[in-house]
Amino acid sequence: MTQKGLGVCYYPEQWPSHMWASDAQRMVELGLTWVRIGEFAWSKIEPKPGQLEWAWLDQAIDTLANAGLKIVLGTPTATPPRWMLAKHPDMLAVDAQGRPRKFGSRRHYCFSHEGYKKECARIVGLLAERYGDHPAICAWQTDNEYGCHDTTISYSDAARDAFQRWLKNRYGTVEALNQAWGNVFWSMEYGAFDEVDLPNLTVTEPNPAHQMAFRRFSSDQVVAFNKLQVDLIRAQTDAPIIHNYMGRITDFDHFKVGQDLDIASWDSYPLGFIEDRINEDEAFKIAYFKQGHPDFQAFHHDLYRAVGRGRWWVMEQQPGPVNWAPYNPAPLPGMVRLWATEAFAHGAESVLYFRWRQAPFAQEQMHTGLYLPNDHPNIAAHEAEHVVRDLSILQTDQIQPARVALMFDYESQWGTEIQPQGQGFDYFDLVFHHYKALRRLGVNIDIVPPNAENLAAYDVIFAPGVMTLSAEQQAALRRSGAKVVLGPRTNAKTEEFAIPQALAPDIDGLPLHITNVESLRPGAYVPLANGSSFLHWFEHLEGDVTTLLTTTQGQPAIVEKHNLIYCAGWFDDASLVEFISTQLHDVEIRTELMPDGLRRRETDQHIIYMNYSAHEVTHNDQKFAPAEILFLKK
Repeated sequence: MTQKGLGVCYYPEQWPSHMWASDAQRMVELGLTWVRIGEFAWSKIEPKPGQLEWAWLDQAIDTLANAGLKIVLGTPTATPPRWMLAKHPDMLAVDAQGRPRKFGSRRHYCFSHEGYKKECARIVGLLAERYGDHPAICAWQTDNEYGCHDTTISYSDAARDAFQRWLKNRYGTVEALNQAWGNVFWSMEYGAFDEVDLPNLTVTEPNPAHQMAFRRFSSDQVVAFNKLQVDLIRAQTDAPIIHNYMGRITDFDHFKVGQDLDIASWDSYPLGFIEDRINEDEAFKIAYFKQGHPDFQAFHHDLYRAVGRGRWWVMEQQPGPVNWAPYNPAPLPGMVRLWATEAFAHGAESVLYFRWRQAPFAQEQMHTGLYLPNDHPNIAAHEAEHVVRDLSILQTDQIQPARVALMFDYESQWGTEIQPQGQGFDYFDLVFHHYKALRRLGVNIDIVPPNAENLAAYDVIFAPGVMTLSAEQQAALRRSGAKVVLGPRTNAKTEEFAIPQALAPDIDGLPLHITNVESLRPGAYVPLANGSSFLHWFEHLEGDVTTLLTTTQGQPAIVEKHNLIYCAGWFDDASLVEFISTQLHDVEIRTELMPDGLRRRETDQHIIYMNYSAHEVTHNDQKFAPAEILFLKK
């Protein structure tokens, strides 16, 4: 059994060396067992090309190790030093308007630049050779936050050249590419692969098939960049290798990156995310602006448990106000504890706070840490002590197997960004909408990738909006024996972004086709016969199926054939909870409707209730104070 632990992110290069031992000792006294270092330190390791200075890092590692801390060592490739740009002036990513990104912050590189990739291989190889067998280096992190600051997609010359090679490898001949993309439309045929440019700066929208190919290529570049580092590290150590993903960063396929890693991790900033990455109304954001969305963190916990094939961490946990959101409040007292403990309840092996000490300089000086810039403990340090006590309760808990699965697919997100067909439709929001409804019903949820082969553990599988379901994926759903809930927009496109010849949804065993789709403006809705309604989207269905629910005008809204259910639209919040509750009860899954803000998580040993509300909540005659966590022994 993997020991659960709490940790912190630390930057010894940013502090005088005489502070290191005291910092390490206080980390241990606080109950921390892990410390992450090194991911931004390239200029300190190599201040000039070929001038390697290891002594300071040797000392920092030994100081932390001597205190008894386990170390996550990061590769520094997210922050190439200034001399790198002089050596490779064309290594910068280029935005969709053709403007190069500049030096002066971080992530200033293009994944396709061969010269920069060789520099990364060199520094990672040297780092792995030097520290691969160090007993205190218990894990490695590749780079830092792939995709952060819109850095996955680059429109550079290097990206164009690599894209053309990628296309030749995928399609073989330019004639096959023209046929796959439907380039006869608007006379877009190409005579050679080197005529294919990147899909930006066109007069009107580029061909969606062209855009999807470029999105797949861009994702594959991240996968290859990560694998380059993993292979070099793996050759020198048996320690697990991790990457720290972000919340709602969907422009590369995290599942494919995760195939080369041992553990998935993510960086959790609940208050920043509710302001910056969540589509909720102002009243909701005001109600939760000091607590975070009750479901957003949990969604990503479950997502990255899937990406890590069961093994996952929180590599950065928000400790207080951050610096990067439109508004940056302090957490409600108790929430720093709740966020971390909730992660452990979802199976996290480790949670690390970002950061140890607040920096008084540079871009993140307004980002708090466990300690203030004057070296006094901040509120989060005291709440971390409480998490250590929670860990003593949860240390031997294991994940309670879920009976409900929710499918998530990165390519489907790209598809709705390329062709939303309506401003209100977003694939991530559709999936998250279902996740929120399931959480309101108090059930455990597993998120699964679209290529999951073994789904036999589940009684109900939800796959809303998965853009393309291959024959193999459809067969896996059939083999599961589960009730499968599809739509809207499920299997609406072929792999090359065309409408299926048989019309969507083109699901084997579901004799159904969609004749028209409607995207609905804000405030518009389709009323249903049971008093509920569809928002954003409505599909006109025809087929040899059983109609379970109609619109008030008599059009099919929910249909069924054997174990397959198809929904023709996007339910409003309350109606989706009611619909999902019915599906779960049909297969004898017990539900427990949660009041606003209260959430439930079940392990093999405990039922855990967590109150995200800023006020007291009553449930089952039990009163829950704001930010309270209740552990009930099973």
